[in-house]
Amino acid sequence: MKQGFSLGPATAATVLLVLTAVVCPAQQGLTWDQVKATFEAANPALKADEDNVNEMKAAEVTAFLRPNPQIGLSSDGVQIAPHTIPGMGTHWLPLTGAQLVPSISYLHERERKRELRLQSAKEGTQIAGAQHEDLERNLLFDLRSAFVQTLQAKAVLDLATADLAYYDKIIDISRNRFKAGDIAQIDLDRIELLRVQYEAEIETATVNLRTAKFQLMQLIDERTPVDRFDVTGNFDWSDVVKPLEDYHQIALDNRPDLRAAIETIQQSDTNHKLAVSNGSTDPTYSAWATYNPSFNNPNDKETLGLSVSIPLRIFDHNQGEKKRTLLDIDRSRNAADAAKAQVFDDVDSTYEQLRSNIALLKPYKEKYRDQATRVRDTVTFSYEHGGASLMDFLNAQSDYRVVQLAYVQLVGSYLTFAGQLNLVVGREEIQ
Repeated sequence: MKQGFSLGPATAATVLLVLTAVVCPAQQGLTWDQVKATFEAANPALKADEDNVNEMKAAEVTAFLRPNPQIGLSSDGVQIAPHTIPGMGTHWLPLTGAQLVPSISYLHERERKRELRLQSAKEGTQIAGAQHEDLERNLLFDLRSAFVQTLQAKAVLDLATADLAYYDKIIDISRNRFKAGDIAQIDLDRIELLRVQYEAEIETATVNLRTAKFQLMQLIDERTPVDRFDVTGNFDWSDVVKPLEDYHQIALDNRPDLRAAIETIQQSDTNHKLAVSNGSTDPTYSAWATYNPSFNNPNDKETLGLSVSIPLRIFDHNQGEKKRTLLDIDRSRNAADAAKAQVFDDVDSTYEQLRSNIALLKPYKEKYRDQATRVRDTVTFSYEHGGASLMDFLNAQSDYRVVQLAYVQLVGSYLTFAGQLNLVVGREEIQ
């Protein structure tokens, strides 16, 4: 007989964890390029707007359609009442002289109406495409901001973790000094009580990191558990920027909202031409056939009739739409000028914010961070050997944390402003 065996609860849990680690390994940190590619493929708002552009493209087919011809079938010659002839009696043969008259008619559009409708529809598609690019531009800024916030939250968490590890060493040193009689119990208690601040900073940094991940995961429609989701990137800065005039020109060449405003002027001009064309007269051509002697030719049994119907546009010649579209041209030009002015304002303000941020970062990188580290290590060494007071040590440690945290926040601000500069110029100039 075969003997079975069973796993205890602890052993089963261990095996389950091992299998989970093998089957579902922790996801590697996504780079910015990977996050961007995932966003472009999965963001629902971007996909919905792309469908709108495709709908505009399909509307071009409708705009270029010809009017449908119309066919008709009429009956004539049906006797509706009996007819009495003196001496011959009364006769009622209602269908004897009846005939069916088939006809066909077609509305002929003049003055390039179809061509102008198609041109306006194509220009509308171009505007929708530019607006789609503008939506993507703004959503990419939100995505990059969330990506930067995640990197910053990771840097703050790493800094808080390193500060706690460093402070734990100070606690060990203080305990040794207490055992040696170098410090009092009250000083040791104060040092150990301050550890709760470092623990609180780690918890706050952890919450901030998870929150930043949630925001980023929402933008890319990611369903991975937050503990298995991570990003990686270069959390650093550079003082290499182009002259302001270069960014002005890049923005003028690449901003999709400005391009949409300019294309709106073109469509407004086309719509005005279409309004003028719609004010022209379109004739309707008709033809019909009968099998009946004509009035002027009693020997003709098969006859053909032709007609041309021309509406008299005495009161309505589309004058209201002509005036509206003419005014719309001026409105579109003013809107384009306003958009161009907004482009310059966006670039100027963002460039100044980035420049100011770089000016603040330089002394931190060149002097303040190293000074704060040197002061902390020197005072710690003195405190360890009894040459510095507890208050001196705590002040030096606090100053170090303030400086390092400020530097991390400034780097995060730099990356945010760099992303904003990419937003206002319409392409990624600063990676």
